[in-house]
Amino acid sequence: MGTINTKTKINKIGRAKGCIAVPGDKSISHRAVMLGAIADGTTHISGFLNGADCTATINCFRDMGIEIECSGDSVTVHGKGMHGLKAPDKMLYTANSGTTTRLLCGLLCGQPFDVSITGDASICRRPMGRVTKPLSQMGADIENEYCPLHIHGSALHGIEYDMPVASAQVKTALILAGLYADGETLIHEKEKSRDHTELMLSAMGADIHTDGLDIRVKKTERLNAQNVKVPGDISSAAFFMVLGSILPDSEITILNTGMNPTRTGIIDVLLAMGADIEITNERVSAGEKTADMIVRSSSLKGTEIGGDIIPRLIDELPVIAVAAVFAEGTTVIRDAAELKVKETNRIRAVVDEFKKCGIDIEETDDGMIIHGGKSIHGADFAAYGDHRMAMSLTILAQLAEGDSTLDDVGCVDVSYPTFFDDFYGLKY
Repeated sequence: MGTINTKTKINKIGRAKGCIAVPGDKSISHRAVMLGAIADGTTHISGFLNGADCTATINCFRDMGIEIECSGDSVTVHGKGMHGLKAPDKMLYTANSGTTTRLLCGLLCGQPFDVSITGDASICRRPMGRVTKPLSQMGADIENEYCPLHIHGSALHGIEYDMPVASAQVKTALILAGLYADGETLIHEKEKSRDHTELMLSAMGADIHTDGLDIRVKKTERLNAQNVKVPGDISSAAFFMVLGSILPDSEITILNTGMNPTRTGIIDVLLAMGADIEITNERVSAGEKTADMIVRSSSLKGTEIGGDIIPRLIDELPVIAVAAVFAEGTTVIRDAAELKVKETNRIRAVVDEFKKCGIDIEETDDGMIIHGGKSIHGADFAAYGDHRMAMSLTILAQLAEGDSTLDDVGCVDVSYPTFFDDFYGLKY
């Protein structure tokens, strides 16, 4: 589909019809490798996301002495137990993965060795202080608030921590540190964030308990390896949910999509906007709910999005903004300041790029206001090296008058390497 920083024309498919299976859930894929590495026994992962972010996680654990075999979307992790990681002989490189970087801070700060972590230019601009500061309260010794981070292995102790904002990455870093800390670590969430870590650790036998918005974790001496079947990532399915909703005369079936209640905010929002989404074949695998979805063309209306639903759809907000463009009336997105510390400042990026094609959109301190239902024209779009921006802009361009281009199609490899193949395969 082109090369980095080369303008690529976004072709239009007109209508969309067909059946797809999106790649495995990125969050679950990361965690399966990390927890499998510190478990006793062999963890077999199926449906693993072969994206750049998850590959970065695999490479980091290989550098710490973990044997990991990969074949297609099947990954086998030969765990070495809670204390089996070894000091790497070089700086760990997390590429563009904020999840890998932040979660490693929690896992490695209680190890009996020192380690340094860095990433690409984007990662080195992303703040890590909201992870390193609470970890320091547990006794962690981490130098710097931006990569490269230098972690000096320390004795940890449990703390009680009130999460200032909903963040699964921060929460998970504290949970992972809590596995190695003396005493109990008690985390209070303001809103429920994605709970894949809690579910997986519970299945592996960790001393972890969840009660509403409270998570308690104690030092754990042993995790038992599990087979992990990774469902399709709803964050990747989101692009096709919006595409099927806004393109006339379209119907898309999305198979085996994760339906974890902490991740399904986009379904609630699109239904509130008037989308035609049918959930079928619901089932549970290893504690994770999955289902198939049928999405049909519909007439959308504007809505307000904010409060405790935001953590359940934070990664989907750029493509939800696309849906708002083609909805009648005004959509308000608020309480989403977390978007500023993603691969790029997604609030500003969405506003700047949408304005290029004549969309009536305003930036606010914690979100945006979109006045939809008006015609738009094509533009030369910039993705900012952000996979979710690139895919969202591709969907946006489908209903724009005239041609559109994208400066970086390669960045989709972070989470969805086959996105354009799946996308153009729906043309009919």
